[in-house]
Amino acid sequence: MRNLWEKHPNLVSWAALAVGMVIIVVFSARNVGFQPSQWAAVILATVALAGLCVWIISWDDSPGEEIVSGKEQDAASK
Repeated sequence: MRNLWEKHPNLVSWAALAVGMVIIVVFSARNVGFQPSQWAAVILATVALAGLCVWIISWDDSPGEEIVSGKEQDAASK
């Protein structure tokens, strides 16, 4: 499992978040009376949303980029 996390952290994060979100959605909507096709659509949308969340969070994980303050950036560009 650790090896999988090191090779594909976004996929593992997506899977973990999707499982948690699906559990919450199923628990919250268990008495709504959805048809099986509606459940499938809700679960599919939840898994897609979890993937989108992980993808957006990963935007900030770019290795090698350093945060440069405004003054340092201005000095470097001159």
